[in-house]
Amino acid sequence: MNEASIDQAAIEAGARALEAGQLVGFPTETVYGLGADAENPAAVAAIYAAKGRPQDHPVIVHLAPEADIGHWACEIPPQAHALAEAFWPGPLTMILKRAPNIPDAVSGGQDTVGLRCPSHPVAIALLRAFKGGQGGVAAPSANKFGHVSPTLAEHVRDEFGADGTVAMVLDGGAAQVGIESTIVDLSRLATHGPVLLRPGHVSAEAIAAVIDQLPGAPDAAAPRASGTLESHYAPHTPVAMQDTASLAQTLVRLHDAGRKVALIHYSDLPPTHAGERLPATPEGFAHALYAALRAMDGKGADVILVEAPPQGGAWLGVNDRLRRAAHGSTGIVHGLLNRDAGV
Repeated sequence: MNEASIDQAAIEAGARALEAGQLVGFPTETVYGLGADAENPAAVAAIYAAKGRPQDHPVIVHLAPEADIGHWACEIPPQAHALAEAFWPGPLTMILKRAPNIPDAVSGGQDTVGLRCPSHPVAIALLRAFKGGQGGVAAPSANKFGHVSPTLAEHVRDEFGADGTVAMVLDGGAAQVGIESTIVDLSRLATHGPVLLRPGHVSAEAIAAVIDQLPGAPDAAAPRASGTLESHYAPHTPVAMQDTASLAQTLVRLHDAGRKVALIHYSDLPPTHAGERLPATPEGFAHALYAALRAMDGKGADVILVEAPPQGGAWLGVNDRLRRAAHGSTGIVHGLLNRDAGV
């Protein structure tokens, strides 16, 4: 999508709705967000209520390219400016010390704030139209808390279309990246250095190439950040991951046991009750993953089996999301194979 194809009337309507304290679904290059005025605590509270999101789970504030980061954060280190220059607009969120004037509603009560500038042209147009481009839009993914993130406008309507809590949904086509932004903590550089709180499209190595320091792993005292709970990104159908060799055998055994399997894979595997083959590249797999999980969730299967992606840096974000999606389904395959059909 380019700027010429953007519905400017819809953008203006979205900006006015945000300024009136309403919720607006809008596309970013990662996933669709559920947006509210980040400086309006009542509007931010409406996001939490609509999603069923825990009050201590922070949201990310989205800024226009021209916005003043200094309005939102204090103690901004040179590394933050360097990363913004390298990756904004784009799928990188930085955790910084929250400025005193910013309500703690967006930070889950912490003294930090997550900031990013999305690159989707519809998101940029909306942010520029909202408060003259100097406002911030708090926007977690536009889905019920813990469920699969939306990558199409229709996914947002499926989640919220019937309850009237969302004023409008701006349609920007399919999200390009397909998984949420990388989150790097820069709020404790003096004591902990940079910390990678959530992997994504921007790799730790890419960050290190800019700031000459590889981000470390999360520690117990790290700020809470969006999408980092152990169980997250999960469809209603249980999810399990297996390596290619094990999966082929499991499919046969589940078929013999009369179980219905929805399969997400990238290799040649036997046909199942339902299935979707994704590209065997980290970018292609990430782009299609959430849509595939949503599609397989609607197939009436006993389990969604996912062919485990390769390990390694480029696959880190995909593996992180799948691990969280499968977290609440431990033992599901064993249970299906050792339980009488129909019980």
